[in-house]
Amino acid sequence: MLSYVHDPGVTPLLGHTIGESLNRAAAQFGDRDALISCHQSRQYTYSGLLHEVNRAARALLHLGVERGDRVGIWSPNSVEWVITQFAAAKVGAILVNINPSYQLRELEYALNQSAVKILITARVFRKSHYVEMLTALMPELTANRRHLSADRVPGLRHLIYLGAESSPGGTAWGEFIESGDAVELSELAARERVLQFDDPINIQYTSGTTGAPKGATLSHHNILNNGYFVGEVLKYTEADRICVPVPFYHCFGCVMGNLAAVTHGAAVVVPAESFDAEATLRAIETHRCTSIYGVPTMFIAQLEHPSFETFRLDSLRTGIMAGAPCPIEVMKQVIDRMHVSEITICYGMTETSPVSFQSAVDDPIEARVSTVGRVHPHIESKIVDPATGEIVPRGTVGELCTRGYSVMLGYWENVEATAGAIDSARWMHTGDLAVMRDDGYVNISGRIKDMIIRGGENIYPREIEEFLYSHPGVAEVHVIGVPDLKYGEEVCAWVRLRERQQATCDELRDYCRGQIATCKIPRYVRFTTQFPTTVTGKIQKFRMREISIEELGLSGADGVKTA
Repeated sequence: MLSYVHDPGVTPLLGHTIGESLNRAAAQFGDRDALISCHQSRQYTYSGLLHEVNRAARALLHLGVERGDRVGIWSPNSVEWVITQFAAAKVGAILVNINPSYQLRELEYALNQSAVKILITARVFRKSHYVEMLTALMPELTANRRHLSADRVPGLRHLIYLGAESSPGGTAWGEFIESGDAVELSELAARERVLQFDDPINIQYTSGTTGAPKGATLSHHNILNNGYFVGEVLKYTEADRICVPVPFYHCFGCVMGNLAAVTHGAAVVVPAESFDAEATLRAIETHRCTSIYGVPTMFIAQLEHPSFETFRLDSLRTGIMAGAPCPIEVMKQVIDRMHVSEITICYGMTETSPVSFQSAVDDPIEARVSTVGRVHPHIESKIVDPATGEIVPRGTVGELCTRGYSVMLGYWENVEATAGAIDSARWMHTGDLAVMRDDGYVNISGRIKDMIIRGGENIYPREIEEFLYSHPGVAEVHVIGVPDLKYGEEVCAWVRLRERQQATCDELRDYCRGQIATCKIPRYVRFTTQFPTTVTGKIQKFRMREISIEELGLSGADGVKTA
């Protein structure tokens, strides 16, 4: 049997825009909670949220936003982020999600590559002073002109600051919202009527774990349906409250969170502007959340929080662990200690809106802790030999490919990169190595670029990681390949130990002997308390490799050319 699956779906795809979806939710669930921001102490029903979104949409029209114009948002999680997401969709603007951790060079690239016309921005986030970066990028702001003309960002025309301050060179959020009152609601309705669900509506820059960021361009149809079917798998209704500690700038927050909620009348609960373990636990308890999202590192942080046992989490029913390989032991603890009996695993990528595979809430525990589930409705998937492109038999490792409504329109203004990712038959090549079981469940074994080739042996880091997690002293582990003159590559494990646990490199290697093949036993072990990650918590293995090469003095081996 070949590694190909297709779920034709029982429920049809949604055939409307994101704005229409919010209108329908407000009509059906008007008095129910839609959005709760704990750190801002603000709460909206669906009727209230629609009112604020319509005001923001009319304000965008007042600024002259046309269908297809780019509106950027550079901010951590907030009520305003969600309002902007829906307001941009209602006027047909393409929302450009800018990573809150971006620094000056990255910001300049994103603004210019997508030609952002209006930027909505926070003033500060953690140690990043956005205003200082903006004035460094655009010294013209100090003139405090409302209509920008900046040499280094020629496409930007308006700057809107979240908060009460409008300087330098911008408009305060409140003033921006009030300006929308000058535009009739009928004008907004007329704009909404001409929008099509295949219109591009969102540009999300790839996280940068490998290579330069590329702007995945997604349509209403892409992300609204993906959020909807994520919610269908989780069996969401208007009674659900989704705790969303993951960032909105990423698909995990704005699609799997916000759009899954609006298509089912559920509420989104925002614990803090960025992930905070205690704030997340408190939000679950206070608002009786039924669903919890997070990458594995977020769940680990909650489980290890000193006050974990004091929080009441019995309202939880379901949720999603995604964004990175999910350790089996962590999944088991989430089920047992956090009471998330229906926790699911999702797999996908920004370029596929994002989810392609998801485990079901009633799948056997074994399937939920060892696979990423089965293919989503209305999606096709195949696993191919990376060298030949031929579909491999089930049980064989190959590259996972996806086709269907969820595949992005392309990379913004980057035809070459698009052609390199999506082939002539519209298959999205993920770059992920996977194995399909006879029953259609899929296991992700790593990235093609993460695969270690040691002396001609193909070694998959995930296999070694799962084994090392069985060591009682290991809290977290990530395995990478580092250059070696003799074998080409060697195995290096970065390990974080549990509190009050000790171990040595030799002890961990001895633990492996007789249990895994000799070639898979890490030659190098690096003990650490933290791992380099993106803002979403994805482990940056390329940074781990760079650091290891420098620390181990392997730059000479890294420079050796190989076939």
